[in-house]
Amino acid sequence: MGKWVFGYGSLIWRPGFDFMNKAPALLRGAHRQLCIYSFTHRGTEDCPGLVFGLDRGGACRGMAFEVDPQFWDKTYAYLHAREQQNGVYRETLRRVTLDDGRHVDALVYLADPHHKQYAGRLGLEDQLKLVRQGQGQAGPNTEYVVNTYAHLVEMGIQDHGLDALVNALKKD
Repeated sequence: MGKWVFGYGSLIWRPGFDFMNKAPALLRGAHRQLCIYSFTHRGTEDCPGLVFGLDRGGACRGMAFEVDPQFWDKTYAYLHAREQQNGVYRETLRRVTLDDGRHVDALVYLADPHHKQYAGRLGLEDQLKLVRQGQGQAGPNTEYVVNTYAHLVEMGIQDHGLDALVNALKKD
């Protein structure tokens, strides 16, 4: 049996590590939200973008990835470098429910509400401004948001707030 990682944003469509299995999963106690200012991957400190975080409360549907234990150290090192670059996420293990009903403990990255990059809940206009302006090492912020949205739709996950944001971005 492997170790699990829960993806809720770009990890869904670009995990960047080898895995044995993947399964749609539900995490309770946190929800997906564009609540993190991006200073590196999708923006800069002078011109931040906005990326997803798992914020307190609610629930989040995402994708759980099972990693072969023999590759866990390499996977963990990769994830640590990717997700903990600025320390905006708190790394923890949380129980998630896979679509087949099994419960597994998965590595999860939760938004740290005390970090300077924590944006909290922003209105649509503020989200649009940040996403439109964001350009970082991983490319344009709009690409990140639209790709994540497309994969959520593909998985049958609906997010009305994200619907409105992406529809406004597509009008640009």
